[in-house]
Amino acid sequence: MAVWDDLVGQERVTEQLAAAARDADAFVTAAAAAGESLPGPAAESEPLDGAGAFSKMTHAWLFTGPPGSGRSTAARAFAAALQCVSPDRALGAPPGCGFCDGCHTALVGTHADVEVVRTDQLSIGVKETRDLVRRAQLSPANGRWQVIVLEDADRLTEGAGNVLLKAIEEPAPRTVWLLCAPSIEDVLPTIRSRCRLLTLRTPPVDAVADILMRRDGIEPGLAASAARATQGHIGRARRLATDERARDRRAAVLKLPLRIDDVGGCLKAAQELIDAAAEDAKQVAEEVDAKETEDLRAALGAAAGTGGRLPRGTAGAMKDLQDRQKRRATRTQRDSLDLALTDLTGFYRDVLAIQLGSSVAIANTEVQDSLRRVAQSSTPERTLRRIEAVIACRDALDRNVAPLLAVEAMTMALRTG
Repeated sequence: MAVWDDLVGQERVTEQLAAAARDADAFVTAAAAAGESLPGPAAESEPLDGAGAFSKMTHAWLFTGPPGSGRSTAARAFAAALQCVSPDRALGAPPGCGFCDGCHTALVGTHADVEVVRTDQLSIGVKETRDLVRRAQLSPANGRWQVIVLEDADRLTEGAGNVLLKAIEEPAPRTVWLLCAPSIEDVLPTIRSRCRLLTLRTPPVDAVADILMRRDGIEPGLAASAARATQGHIGRARRLATDERARDRRAAVLKLPLRIDDVGGCLKAAQELIDAAAEDAKQVAEEVDAKETEDLRAALGAAAGTGGRLPRGTAGAMKDLQDRQKRRATRTQRDSLDLALTDLTGFYRDVLAIQLGSSVAIANTEVQDSLRRVAQSSTPERTLRRIEAVIACRDALDRNVAPLLAVEAMTMALRTG
């Protein structure tokens, strides 16, 4: 199994990364053979040497693509390929075998020289970014490269982005930055201009179903249904296929368009969406917060499970943890609500396809009767306005409008009556 096997439907990107990994491997091998420390990979605008050797490799990469396309999967696979130590490389095999110690530890998250940064908060601040920059200045401990994978580069605050910019402008030798964001517009222009851009596409539905069966052991019918329902979003498809609660929540969202024929129905539906998102956040808190709190109490010197008094001077650490947990709950609620709005958009997209007689495949086949009822009772123009109302709600949430107000305004605009 090569490191690229989980990168679904991204053949062009895989070829580019594999070529870069091969050049990076040749670069490190040449340095070791020469017995000297060569400079790190060149910036995007410069070849590594006068002849352009190793020019497929650079010190900073930006992975963009729609949600579910596999941006972070591609970055982690590339990180593993950069750390590959398979002896078969000497025989001409490309790096990224998936089995050697370098590949395996990078993929499972235990490699000393691969730092994968993902956030469950609303943003990444200056302090966290400075810590990353300090890490990036270190030489590899035992790997071939120091690799920083920033999965949520779009969540950097402006100050954090400026801190990161300095590190990318003056890269440390043998350090590689792998940034992931939905689009180039989500990253500061000064940062993206110093990165090599890789754009991923939404993977084909059949390819997503195949990986659910192959990697997760999902039954073929359920795998195909989840892949079709999420239109190629790998992460959401896996969640739908493996989590019955997620399927139940989605089914409830798809019933909403037929329940909002008056003001009372609109307000009730809006409250139910908010309550469901809050319940998601509560479930995450129940699963994670208690263990985090108990682990920190133990680390600070309190006996586990006793609720005993903490040593003096440790209250600040507990408050920091509680603040992080609150921010995570807020993001979880926002993400759950956004997922419901995405499902609503998909419903009306199917309605529009039916109204226009399009050959586009219907995603929500399990509610075809509802789709046809809504399609017959309205016009394509009305359906487009409904889609715009859902998009406007998502935009309002991004601007920190009170969630209930934003969703109520949306349901009123979606009314069937």
